[in-house]
Amino acid sequence: MTNASQTSNGQLSPGTRRRVLAVMCLALATVVSSLAGLNVALPSLAEDTGASQSELQWLVNAYALVFAALLLPAGALGDRYGRKGVLLAGLGIFGLAATGALLTNDPPTLIGLRAAMGVGAALVMPATLSLITSVFPPEERPRAVSVWVGVAGASGALGLLASGTLLEWFSWSSFFVLSVALAALAILGTVAAVPTSRDPGARLDAPGALLATAGLAALVYGIIEGPERGWGDTLTLSALAAGLAILAAFFVWELRARQPMLDPRLFRLPGFAAGAVSITVQFFAMFGFFFVALQYLQFVLDYSPLEAGAAMLPLPLTMIPLARRTPALAARLGIRMVGALGLALIATAFVILSLLEVDSTYWHIAGALVVLGAGMAFAGVTATEAMISALPRDRQGVASGINSATREVGGALGIAVLGSFVNDGYRSGVESTTSRLPDDVAGRAEESLAFVKAAGPHFGARGQELIAHAQGAFVDGLSTALLVGAGVVALGAAYVALRAPGRGETPVEPSPGDDRRAAAEETPAAGGDEAANGHSNGRPATSTQTGTRTLHGADSNP
Repeated sequence: MTNASQTSNGQLSPGTRRRVLAVMCLALATVVSSLAGLNVALPSLAEDTGASQSELQWLVNAYALVFAALLLPAGALGDRYGRKGVLLAGLGIFGLAATGALLTNDPPTLIGLRAAMGVGAALVMPATLSLITSVFPPEERPRAVSVWVGVAGASGALGLLASGTLLEWFSWSSFFVLSVALAALAILGTVAAVPTSRDPGARLDAPGALLATAGLAALVYGIIEGPERGWGDTLTLSALAAGLAILAAFFVWELRARQPMLDPRLFRLPGFAAGAVSITVQFFAMFGFFFVALQYLQFVLDYSPLEAGAAMLPLPLTMIPLARRTPALAARLGIRMVGALGLALIATAFVILSLLEVDSTYWHIAGALVVLGAGMAFAGVTATEAMISALPRDRQGVASGINSATREVGGALGIAVLGSFVNDGYRSGVESTTSRLPDDVAGRAEESLAFVKAAGPHFGARGQELIAHAQGAFVDGLSTALLVGAGVVALGAAYVALRAPGRGETPVEPSPGDDRRAAAEETPAAGGDEAANGHSNGRPATSTQTGTRTLHGADSNP
């Protein structure tokens, strides 16, 4: 068994490090693909199980809700008790829950099992990144992180393709067979290749963990319920208000805690704050786009599940190779320029996609996906490296948990907000046509384009007119949603351009109330390591001079 110091100092052989990276990417792809891939299986699942529209929504959202809520404490658990053990526990929970989903056709039970899969995923995702940053030495870490970022961004599209392929020949349950198989492979690889890595001095901040979990759960629940109930609904507003209030209490507690799980002063670090904002808006765009684009491809362009999944291939085919080259580009041009450029490209892709029509060609979509993939590669790599470089190696579980939490919160917000604009545009646009239908039929037609596509042929010429009008209304809503998404990402690009660290360095701001020298005197060995990283106990250094950190995570000489 490899001890923590060996792992954190990168003393493993190059071949072993490559095997660890491959296994971590497999584990990451297992949980990310499950988040997006189920969308393709929902139509056949609803037909076989009789699930209502609300139950279908929660089959997707139960996973995302639990996943997002537990990411921060899951990262801290890995720091304290061992990242490999937490990773194996997460993969085991994920695989067992997916196995249970194979054995039931009851929608409420499936929702509960999807929530259990979310628990496993929350344990897996931060552990994968923190193990990579612990295993690889500073000079190799940016390349390894870039591969992780490429897989994180591309796994959603690849999960859609894999699910669509299975559904061409098998039932909806084949989606869960894929999850079980991937989890089993990741467990075998982790046992065989991954070393143990943890921080022996870490302590679990139990009150902070409970507050973070409750606050994120309430906030994400409110985001999910917003489009369904309405943003002015009492339950929606109560959940959002409770989430914000609990998270405020969490930050107050963390400011006073002796060993905080997350020191809020970290957000004063330009790299950390800019990275968090960038990742949030990236995944706001990415998962919001997946949610609305899959409906466009299947309900407007009449693509099959396999064709819809395959249509996303330009995204990973562009993103993965560019992500591997981004560290070298950022080293020359700086995080600020490359990160802002990436977000600007994402916003540009959304503007291009907002011009889609009912009869648009696939080349319009493919061209935009190439631009989107390039933007995700540039923005994703620089944002992740900026965040993890801002913290010492013994706090990488926390850095990874925050990185992952911003992804999931951003993704949930993107699905809710962009989906809400699509729904509002569709309903307002189709009302004039449905007014001539029976009340029960009109109500269902205004709620679902899928119902219009299925029922329209039964109404003859009037039905065909209804389908055409409904598709047009959907595209109008899609255009508005994508323009809103472009605006949000553009604001993120402006923030990164103003706030992110300049060329070749990450300034470390002083943090009031932290006595780094006292900590070094109390624990000489740890203090020396913290001095090398420019931090004490996961907080920014309190030196009156501003330190710098390169993209590769190495401190500059005084």
